[in-house]
Amino acid sequence: MRYEARIEAEREPLLVSFLYSTILNHPTLESALSFHLANRLSSPAMLSTQIMSLIREALDADPEFRRNLRADILAVRDRDPACTCLPDVFLYFKGFHALQTYRVAHYLWKSGRRILAHYLQSQVSQNFQIDIHPNATLGSGIMLDHGTGIVIGETAHLGHNCSVLHHVTLGGSGKKGVDRHPKVGNGVLLGAGASVLGNIKIGDGCQVGAGTLVIEDLPPGVVAVGVPAKIIGKFVDITAQPSIGMNQLGSKEADENIIMYGMDGI
Repeated sequence: MRYEARIEAEREPLLVSFLYSTILNHPTLESALSFHLANRLSSPAMLSTQIMSLIREALDADPEFRRNLRADILAVRDRDPACTCLPDVFLYFKGFHALQTYRVAHYLWKSGRRILAHYLQSQVSQNFQIDIHPNATLGSGIMLDHGTGIVIGETAHLGHNCSVLHHVTLGGSGKKGVDRHPKVGNGVLLGAGASVLGNIKIGDGCQVGAGTLVIEDLPPGVVAVGVPAKIIGKFVDITAQPSIGMNQLGSKEADENIIMYGMDGI
């Protein structure tokens, strides 16, 4: 990332100072992330130096966080065709920023510092328009594409290598104090505006179409669309991860890899 940041600095002199302060002057990725996120999340209630200290504490204490950070940034670089380089993800993609701030809040939540975790959750919601409860469990290699309007509830689980587009809701059944949110498997692609509600399971490698409402379990490797969701196909390769290819329904790549059942009644 430092190499690409130097190239970008040479291309755009107006951003030289910005690129040096956020990336090139830092000895590690962790140091750069702490500085950049702290400046994005600071407010009159909490200075950037205080937030930077919190982020560094979480990163230093949790090796899994450090691994997830790298997997997350590579996930966006590899899956998003609008991304031209690693500095793009690191500096500008608010889905990535929200996800890393969630990981700090999750560390604080597990450490019993719940009021502080809620503060970071609130700052993410205010600054990035993304709401992830700090008690939710999110795997590694996740891409929150665009990010605006994503809501992930308190007892939700999102597996490894998932891709989540804007305005997706992993919502609860409305029952307080119980396990009430969805459990999403690995390699799942959740299309824009999809709503997954209640303590249900979405199997590994599923693809949920844009605007779909899911209120019942989905088996692994299926394609579901509609309100309520209807299974209209399955992947030829049961190990496929649609979150990696990001092929939307109707594309040539999707047609080659999905056995369609038909869409009557959708």
